[in-house]
Amino acid sequence: MIHLITGGQRSGKSRQAQQLALNLSPRPVYVATSRIWDEEHGKRITRHREDRANLFDTVEEELRIGELNLAGRVVVVDCITLWLTNIFFDFEADVERSLIFAKEQLALLAQQDAHLLLVSNEIGMGGTSPNELQVKFTDLQGFVNQHIAQLADNVTLMVSGIPVSVK
Repeated sequence: MIHLITGGQRSGKSRQAQQLALNLSPRPVYVATSRIWDEEHGKRITRHREDRANLFDTVEEELRIGELNLAGRVVVVDCITLWLTNIFFDFEADVERSLIFAKEQLALLAQQDAHLLLVSNEIGMGGTSPNELQVKFTDLQGFVNQHIAQLADNVTLMVSGIPVSVK
């Protein structure tokens, strides 16, 4: 079972995914994908870890999410956008190579007998950036979101904290 939960920044995606996971399991898994990019981001990650500590089994994985053993579990992957950022920079902003790697990992993830709640951002809903690197990443994010949506049993778009069922 794959459920994509997408939306803009601060739309309530993570909160929705976490609540769904807690409704489905007494001890879900939280796959945290973010790298610590700077001191402020590190503080934010520490706060999130502390908030989840007593509710989720947390696994931190920056790249190879498809290779985790998640069988039989309810799993929140938060978030696809930060995971793609890691891939994008590791593959030196090569969209094609990044897309191939992401799809390989997602295929492995989808093969697992797990209830997956994948959190992702809709970063392409705003204006077009004049920055070439940002445009390339936005394209990558859009391609991956479309791919996940096709694989997904359910897709929810979060709008101002309100879940809207898309699929």
